Amino acid sequence: METSTSSPSTAPVAVVTGAARGIGLAVTNWFLAQGHRVALLDIDNATLAAAEAGLANDAHVLALNCDVSDPDQVQAAIDKVVARFGRIDALVNNAGVAAFKPIGEHTFKDWRTVMATNLDGAFLCSQACVPVMLKTGGGAIVNIASISGLRASTLRAAYGTSKAALIHLTKQQAAELGTVGIRANAVAPGPVETEMAKLVHTPAIRADYHDAIPLGRYGTMEEIAAVTGFLCSPAASYVNGQVIAVDGGFEASGVGIPTLRKDAAQA
Repeated sequence: METSTSSPSTAPVAVVTGAARGIGLAVTNWFLAQGHRVALLDIDNATLAAAEAGLANDAHVLALNCDVSDPDQVQAAIDKVVARFGRIDALVNNAGVAAFKPIGEHTFKDWRTVMATNLDGAFLCSQACVPVMLKTGGGAIVNIASISGLRASTLRAAYGTSKAALIHLTKQQAAELGTVGIRANAVAPGPVETEMAKLVHTPAIRADYHDAIPLGRYGTMEEIAAVTGFLCSPAASYVNGQVIAVDGGFEASGVGIPTLRKDAAQA
């Protein structure tokens, strides 16, 4: 992996979608700390501008307003990345939206909005970046899925389905693109301390998660970024087609954790 001493002209390039905040911004910071140049794609132009200003690294940062569900906008953004940096080594498909409603209250518009960003966006960005990666010998794709793509949960019919489909898209990418030097893997975060979680997770929901997660806490954005960065790095050069749940053990667990904690406390 290139270190922070790499010059802007030779440093590897990462494209991160949904990069203006949350996990996407944490991933961006991980790449910058490793000496990468980073293209930040986000639909929220005001937040994107604020993130760019906060990073204060004009030589290594390119911020591009982009709706990842729009093929023309995606291709235009990637063309700008190539014009500025000349290559792409890693793509992190992080842009995502959610609709938290009972199944019967999901409208078709809700469904299509979620699918268009979470699934179509990853497909379109990958299609645009892969030919660029091939020109320099390959690269890595990491799709940010969700624990909701591995196990069902309430109020997440569209979101969970989109993330499950994204996991399968990852495996398709790994099978086909691995033959030409591009690895594809997925990260499935459990509950993470993001601004979205703070808005939609009530104290009762937080307690439910605490009861179901062996580590007994939410993850941090930096923990998700560290795993994502690893999967993009040469250290993961033989990791392809995998789904890494970064969830404190949530997906692996069944019932009984609260009782186990109680028994341990009384021992």
